[in-house]
Amino acid sequence: MANPNPQLDSQLHTKPLTNGNNILKFVVFSAIGIFMFFIPISINGTSSIMLDHIVTYIQKSVPGVIPYYALLVILLGAIYPFYTKTWNKDGISVFFSVFKIIGLVVACLLVFKLEPKWLADPDMGPFLFNKLVISVGLLVPIGSVFLALLVGYGLLEFIGVLMQPVMRPVWKTPGRSAVDAVASFVGSYSIGLLITNRVFKEGKYTVKEAAIIATGFSTVSATFMIVVAKTLDLMDMWNLYFWGTLVITFIVTALTVRIWPLRSMSDEYFDGEGKPEELVKGDRFKHAWKEAMEAAQNSPSLGKNIWMNLKDGFIMTMSILPSILSVGLLGLVLAEFTPVFDIIGYIFYPITALFHLPDPLLAAKASALSIAEMFLPALLVTGSAIVTKFVIAVVSVSAIIFFSALIPCIVSTDIPISLPKLLIIWLERVILTLIITIPIAFLFL
Repeated sequence: MANPNPQLDSQLHTKPLTNGNNILKFVVFSAIGIFMFFIPISINGTSSIMLDHIVTYIQKSVPGVIPYYALLVILLGAIYPFYTKTWNKDGISVFFSVFKIIGLVVACLLVFKLEPKWLADPDMGPFLFNKLVISVGLLVPIGSVFLALLVGYGLLEFIGVLMQPVMRPVWKTPGRSAVDAVASFVGSYSIGLLITNRVFKEGKYTVKEAAIIATGFSTVSATFMIVVAKTLDLMDMWNLYFWGTLVITFIVTALTVRIWPLRSMSDEYFDGEGKPEELVKGDRFKHAWKEAMEAAQNSPSLGKNIWMNLKDGFIMTMSILPSILSVGLLGLVLAEFTPVFDIIGYIFYPITALFHLPDPLLAAKASALSIAEMFLPALLVTGSAIVTKFVIAVVSVSAIIFFSALIPCIVSTDIPISLPKLLIIWLERVILTLIITIPIAFLFL
């Protein structure tokens, strides 16, 4: 059988890829990255990944400093589009640039305790600032440091070759995208998007592949799911909820990649020329090892790699934080004081009514609320039947796209996907999730 990669074999004859230095970089740095992102450990009775423990420790160590740090990042984020002269390059840029200024004003009001009574409500400004802004503001920059270890020394290439037979036929993405999926589910959607954007800019994902990953894999973390489960009294069926949500989320993604708009997105690369994943035949593990050794040998120094990722992570944090505060607040205000989400809910009402879900109109409105903020749907159905609570808990995660954080995150990346397309994908995901989840809920509950 002919070797599927003769060029790589030629390099192997001229450059010994499998040497002690490359093996050490691949094994040690990748192991540290896996430990930080994927291995839950218990500290002081709390089980979470090490990255989350570090962020929690910082929040508790200097609680008085953190709000001012977040305010500084928001200030820089509001100025950045005008400094780079990108604020008016298109309609979306103008929209988010204006809302970043609004986010800065809201942050100043909250930090300096000047907010009006309605904004001071614990479920309004304080919820967004303390639960989302501060958490993301610490998680992304710190996570970007360890991200350098996770994706910079061969692990991405190694897993990519091994996962190719699954990822490509089911989700139309390269095998290496499995790392993004796991990072989002175990760690954070912001970390998953950071990985996606980095790999996309390196020419390893097409526009379509990056869009599929950003809108189909960048879901909230397992720690967020615990908060939802506790809110809705679902912890006694945690395994059913967690594994059911995981499976349903990725089934929905497998379906959305086959319908418009994802199906019709461009197959071009970021800079025109890409580095597509080679289709492997023969000894898959052997080829995965060669790819990993080549990546380790060609990797930048540890310091340079960390600096590049930290820079990208901080710029992304600056882009995200003011938008989370302003757009997220708009969603909360619309949900609290207007009938907007009641009206949007009628899109989903035929599904919830047809399947005889208890409180069908309330469940439909809760589903509509998922576009504003992923935690809001759970708050709306706390008094509903267990079947309804389970369905909405799954929708909260599987919908993926929401205005308070993920949409600003995606817009802050280099992935060219428009806001109308994001809204269509959200609509498709909610409809498909309801159709799949409601029968499962009636079957098991």
